[in-house]
Amino acid sequence: MDIKNAQQEVDNWIQDHGVRYFNELTNMAQLTEEVGEVARIIARRYGEQSEKESDKEKDLGEELADVVFVVLCLANQTGINLQEAFDKKMDKKTKRDHDRHHNNEKLK
Repeated sequence: MDIKNAQQEVDNWIQDHGVRYFNELTNMAQLTEEVGEVARIIARRYGEQSEKESDKEKDLGEELADVVFVVLCLANQTGINLQEAFDKKMDKKTKRDHDRHHNNEKLK
């Protein structure tokens, strides 16, 4: 599924199952909360913190999907075509960073 279709699927879901989009500030707070949940899993599973028993059942993929869902909501409600923005960003990064990372001694 491309990003444009994902945005439409989220919008359809909001229309069919939600009442309306939360306002932008609420969604921003929700995005921060979801990113925090991703950070907690990664810090405990892949970092140096010990993983609590209750954290072991957390699904990183599901938490990442929560982040994507809220990002798509924010894009929809602010009129952003995220597919176009992403394509533009990838083009910019490709041109700007083509040799940058290969020349980074820290990555070798």
